[in-house]
Amino acid sequence: MRSPKELSLDTKLIETLETFNPGGKAVKGAKLLLEDEEIQATQEYANNVSIVRLGYNDHGPVHMRTVTLNAVIMMGLLRQAGIKTSLENEDCGDFEDSLTAVIFAAMLHDLGMSVGRQDHELHSMYLACPIMSRLLPQVYAGNIQKQAIIRSLALEGISGHMGTRTIHSLEAGVLQVADGVDMKKGRARISIALSQSPRVGNIHQYSANSIEEVRIDRGDEKPIRIEVVMSSEVGLFQVEEVLLAKIAASTAKPHIELYAQVQDEAPKRYL
Repeated sequence: MRSPKELSLDTKLIETLETFNPGGKAVKGAKLLLEDEEIQATQEYANNVSIVRLGYNDHGPVHMRTVTLNAVIMMGLLRQAGIKTSLENEDCGDFEDSLTAVIFAAMLHDLGMSVGRQDHELHSMYLACPIMSRLLPQVYAGNIQKQAIIRSLALEGISGHMGTRTIHSLEAGVLQVADGVDMKKGRARISIALSQSPRVGNIHQYSANSIEEVRIDRGDEKPIRIEVVMSSEVGLFQVEEVLLAKIAASTAKPHIELYAQVQDEAPKRYL
């Protein structure tokens, strides 16, 4: 059974997608992903492995939904600024095709945590591939070429979401940043409650627990402005070691402003 947080994110994601007035592919793809029992089961087990077995923070259904929503918001801001996606620039698809690929990648990017942390992005790829091959024909009925394009683009995003492998599409770069932006303290709540002694991953737990809010809005100089507000300086670990590193490796970097601040202090601009 889905949690209230998951259901809330589901509603918010569909509502956000519908504001773009798309032709229906992105919304249909999102609904298929959100309602799929295999995806839900794998996401839930991935969270068990991450939190209970390894002592990391949330890598389950809520995280993957949050990353999807982050990515959709950023895709919308890029579109508003007139930035074309890689598929658009290459005449391989339109904005909605790019959006659909990003949604598939975001919803499936951490399935590999169900296997383990090391190389989890590669495990995610082989777990996601048959799921996409099963669902994409329902979105692009009879269009084998478009199914192949969306699947390949989504797999690029999944493989590169950690920022450790070179990516080339803007779509994959958006996912990379959207993943890094999910750092609010709610991700650390369960793992901190379960932790009885120092374990691998605790720096992620405690630094994430100091992040009070992350805002994604239209920038003053660039299309996307990311603001991270934290209760203490330990949160700078998340900004500097996780988020900033992902943005630096991302094809979306030229379009992003990044700010971080401890509450009641002046913000620090990174990008």
